[in-house]
Amino acid sequence: MIATRFTVLFLLLIPFSNAFGSDTQPVALRVATFNIEDVRSEQLDTSDDERLMQIAAIIQRIRPNIVLLNEIETAQTDGPSNAEKFAYNYLAVSQGEGLRPMFYETYTPATNTGIHSGFDLDNSGTVMKEVPERALQQSSAHREYGNDCFGFGTFPGQYGMALLVDRRLEIDREGIRTFQNFLWKDLPGAKLPRGVDGSDWYDEQEWNILRLPSKTFADVPVVLPDGDALHVLISHPTPPAFDGEEKRNVLRNHDEIKLIRAYIDNEPSLYDDSGHTGGLKIDAPFVILGDLNADPTDGSGLEMTLFSQLFSSPKLAKDAHPSSDIKFERLDRTDTARFGLRVDYVLPSASITITDSGVWRDAGSFEQFPSDHFPVWADVIVP
Repeated sequence: MIATRFTVLFLLLIPFSNAFGSDTQPVALRVATFNIEDVRSEQLDTSDDERLMQIAAIIQRIRPNIVLLNEIETAQTDGPSNAEKFAYNYLAVSQGEGLRPMFYETYTPATNTGIHSGFDLDNSGTVMKEVPERALQQSSAHREYGNDCFGFGTFPGQYGMALLVDRRLEIDREGIRTFQNFLWKDLPGAKLPRGVDGSDWYDEQEWNILRLPSKTFADVPVVLPDGDALHVLISHPTPPAFDGEEKRNVLRNHDEIKLIRAYIDNEPSLYDDSGHTGGLKIDAPFVILGDLNADPTDGSGLEMTLFSQLFSSPKLAKDAHPSSDIKFERLDRTDTARFGLRVDYVLPSASITITDSGVWRDAGSFEQFPSDHFPVWADVIVP
């Protein structure tokens, strides 16, 4: 059933190639987000990692023109990025019968994950600044180190992200804005975590250096055939979990999502990593992509975060509620993760028409899916 559905959808996208030859027609795109679950550098040095081959095959079936990958390690060395390696070693090679190669240019922003703050942010009484040895499983030492980083990571670059863009489009690299270093305290209405006794969880020194994005927040303009730009807003807020009664991660998740709202509202007090202020220009078309770690109605996040910060915005298209044709026990059709929540989103601006959308699930074994998240895609028409 899945194969049939995606054959029909692909045929609907044929005008996309015609639009590339004209500057007078709207542009039809397929846009997607996919959390590929803690992909490491060592997996990307070859072209035969079984899990990555499965992930690439899924992307070749969906065939997005723009796709955000969450949880791909941001390499700390010179040379090709991990996103480039994945694009070249896996996506540019057919991953099965009937699957055609795909060719992307990539963008990988720097990430706060695994960068130590120098402070005892979890108030455990210890500060371990030395990066522990890499391991697939987290030990107490890994957690101790990660909990005091600007964004949780057991080594620098873990859980990074990368944007892949169809080579028929172009990333406006000069126009990219990143907010990796934006301070939590500088967000209007920031929710400062407090201990059970009502005292501030972070002391003054910590609060004055604590970055809001747990990875980063970035605006990546993608140039369309008519020369206009679609602003792709990418992020991966911290999970609203793994904390205590102070709910520092719950509040941070809320405020990371609030940062997105502040940006599309052109909040003048925002500043990016280059020192430029303000947010997105009025009426600029955009699409929000990423694992936002927030379900509209369930989960451990602050109540109604998605509705109060994003769904209520008149600048967003009405939520299309993407769902899957394939039903798994314990999951709703709109759940985007195997742990039973909707956390991954493709949210276009109001000027963009959504013609179809969905959550991609394989009809095979639930447990053998190559990630703990399912891809989310949307077919859109950018005027």
